[in-house]
Amino acid sequence: GRAADKLFSLSGLFAVRKPKGPTSAAVLNLLKERLLAEAGVQTNGNKRNQVLKIGHGGTLDSAATGVLVVGIGKGTKMLGTMLAGSKKYTAVGMLGKATDTLDATGKVTEEKPYDQVTKGDLENVLQKFTGDIMQVPPLYSALKKDGERLSTLMKRGEAVEAKPARPVRVYSLSLQQFQPPLFTLDVECGGGFYVRSLVNDIGKELCTCATVQELTRTKQGPFTLEEHALHEDKWTIDEIARSLEHCTALLPGGPSRKKLKTEHPGETAVVCE
Repeated sequence: GRAADKLFSLSGLFAVRKPKGPTSAAVLNLLKERLLAEAGVQTNGNKRNQVLKIGHGGTLDSAATGVLVVGIGKGTKMLGTMLAGSKKYTAVGMLGKATDTLDATGKVTEEKPYDQVTKGDLENVLQKFTGDIMQVPPLYSALKKDGERLSTLMKRGEAVEAKPARPVRVYSLSLQQFQPPLFTLDVECGGGFYVRSLVNDIGKELCTCATVQELTRTKQGPFTLEEHALHEDKWTIDEIARSLEHCTALLPGGPSRKKLKTEHPGETAVVCE
């Protein structure tokens, strides 16, 4: 039918608004199911020419919300540029508590007093985490060991060694609000950066501990949460077609036929067929 023809002709990059709770992969699967259902395509026993190629360009934690860049058709070849590109986040951190996941979903592993921390202390510490810095990724992450995610190994109770510190880039870092124990940060960073690790490191630098309470990706590459991220009620063929047309002007060029490298080999753009 026409809807199916239109769906399989879609190609490029667009953005959706990831809700809090599901994994990025689950959001992608839901999006794919909705589009195939709208097009009237049976998902069982698909022929090769009926396969819908779709993927996302950078995992957001389950507890996080915000911009999730999606590639469809030949747009999946462009997802590597999203991994290495600039991203912006708003993060709410909590002083005085540390968890095993470095966010509010984990078990509390440490508690320390934080009354001594002032707004000035926090602002001064942020300067140490701006520019080119070294960062140790969280144990609960999408990074892999022997083909399995570290987070999967941790949940199974297996012993996992922390990955070595690696270079990451922070373009800007500012304190937006400070109401102890909570503080709100705006972060712009490059590929391979973990906001959870940043907040954890800030806590240690302040001689206490800290963990992420809320995390929102407000921008990825040229895609912003306000202007480009489609709400769940707009995950339709026509809305995505309009978004692709609008977003084409944001991108520097068409899909590359070469495999795009990311800054960190542990990261991959997720593509499912």
